[in-house]
Amino acid sequence: MRSGSRKNATYTAFREVGRVIRTVQLLRYLSDAPLRRRVTAATNKVGAFNGFSQWLGFGNRGVIADNDPVEQEKAMKFDALLTNAVVFHNALDIAEIVRQLLEEGWEIGPEDLARISPYLTEHINRFGIGARLPCFCRAFVQSEVTVHTTADAISLWL
Repeated sequence: MRSGSRKNATYTAFREVGRVIRTVQLLRYLSDAPLRRRVTAATNKVGAFNGFSQWLGFGNRGVIADNDPVEQEKAMKFDALLTNAVVFHNALDIAEIVRQLLEEGWEIGPEDLARISPYLTEHINRFGIGARLPCFCRAFVQSEVTVHTTADAISLWL
């Protein structure tokens, strides 16, 4: 008898144990509201990252046209590198803006920072013409906009 045969007793036992484990996890998920919130938050973060990555990878609508596995891997790694570089740059910009707001006397709490995402696209010009500058936004915030929360102020600076 093959080790993967459906009639193999060990295979059948492990398959049933797997089903029991899945059922227990599902029941735990359904009965534990904080766990559901954590899973939903993690899923939303992954979805936001993937959406951001797709937005950045605008060439050929995300389709890798090359059939060469080496070229496909290069394209995927380039997209990941580009996405991570832009996220890192956005995080640095956000940190600098938070530092400047703190120096100006703003009170910034963890709940304000929790609402900020590094997956910002409004200030990015993918085609390289007429990029917006953060210093331009500073004058805009000071003169024309009513800011309701610290997170609103930070998002306007970007």
